[in-house]
Amino acid sequence: MGQGNLTFKGGVGVPHFKELTEDKALERANEPTKVYIPLHQHIGAPCEPIVEVGDKVKVGQKIGASEGFVSAFVHSSISGEVKGFEKKDTPTGLGVNCVVIESDGLNEEDDSMKKYNDLEEVTGEEIISIIREAGITGLGGASFPTHVKLSPPEDKKIDTIILNGAECEPYLTADHRLMLEEPEDVVFGLKAIMKALDVKNGIIGIEDNKMDAVEAIKAVINPDDNVSVAVLETKYPQGDEKRIISAITGKSVPSGALPMDVGCVVNNIGTSKAIADAILRGKPLYERVVTITGNSIKEPKNLIAKIGTPFEELIAQAGGFNSTPGKLIMGGPMMGAAQYSIDVPMIKGTSGILALTQEETEIKEPSKCIKCARCLTVCPVNLQPIYISAYSLEGIFEKCEEYHALDCVECGACSYICPAHRPLTESIRLAKREIQANTK
Repeated sequence: MGQGNLTFKGGVGVPHFKELTEDKALERANEPTKVYIPLHQHIGAPCEPIVEVGDKVKVGQKIGASEGFVSAFVHSSISGEVKGFEKKDTPTGLGVNCVVIESDGLNEEDDSMKKYNDLEEVTGEEIISIIREAGITGLGGASFPTHVKLSPPEDKKIDTIILNGAECEPYLTADHRLMLEEPEDVVFGLKAIMKALDVKNGIIGIEDNKMDAVEAIKAVINPDDNVSVAVLETKYPQGDEKRIISAITGKSVPSGALPMDVGCVVNNIGTSKAIADAILRGKPLYERVVTITGNSIKEPKNLIAKIGTPFEELIAQAGGFNSTPGKLIMGGPMMGAAQYSIDVPMIKGTSGILALTQEETEIKEPSKCIKCARCLTVCPVNLQPIYISAYSLEGIFEKCEEYHALDCVECGACSYICPAHRPLTESIRLAKREIQANTK
């Protein structure tokens, strides 16, 4: 695989470990009896509760709102009674105010959002409004509010919409299964984005280790859709939005710039599916597909699960642990966030729950850099990781900035390839935080 298919400069081949769940059809998770729904699950301003203790709520009812444009509304994932508000640690590591709701078992749905039969019934502006009301964010990890991404300044002319179906993180198969099982919705969501931005060119990028998904998507594309599929080389981090733009269009997003600066907008497969749900079914974002996987999980699965469900319950539905895990991660092993507890609620950005064995997570003692330059070769941003890391470890953060540390996407490719097991990504991440803190 990979020869002749689109890709970018740099990157690394990593074992994908997707065989644990890539053939597992989507299953609906058990209904939670109680959910803890964080009022801040996204980049931007947190929401404030618009419900009170004792209120009865329905599935999909808005329970958190913000006047900030860069924010995302929050909705109830179950019907029941608001039992209280609790500050709770979330998978991002932040303590966030959560709305605690106890299920009444009725699963009664809120019908405040209007349903539409097709895109002919809505304007581009209405699509963006629907997306905002539905609380849709990027579902690939960063959780950036989608209505903001689809509202570029007037001087930024968008000519290409890319749907990111690379799913290059090892173990994760949520997007893969959506493309196989819900291809019509995936394409509908892309067409909605195209209409919202008045763009005639839509491309779905899929890595060549998912050729079944390529065929499934192609089978539902009509000739007049102006939608095509780009087959990408299977390489990490192919799913980084600037890398996928480079692979598909040949355009390079400059340092400090955004995809819109080169006429592109990139959205995730799960986000596209959520947009289809909002328009066709009047359904806000209160559930998503999450891959429960890893060699410490008894029965790895792809679950459609409600936001606010504790990790502990989802892991139990995948058979629980078959051994004491060495590390629990939200997301994938390369860019995911390690967890210290399973008593955290699932959020919009929870693409996976990964339990690695103790053997897999054994920490190797770093040795001195041997100047092999492998980290430079694989860096997708063309940085010099070893020098940024060395200055970071010495606390010389102004030199890290000179070496463009802020351009690092924290993909982990340098740490993965380093034969000396240097803490490259970790130290560069520290440098970025220090630089950002000193510029505020």
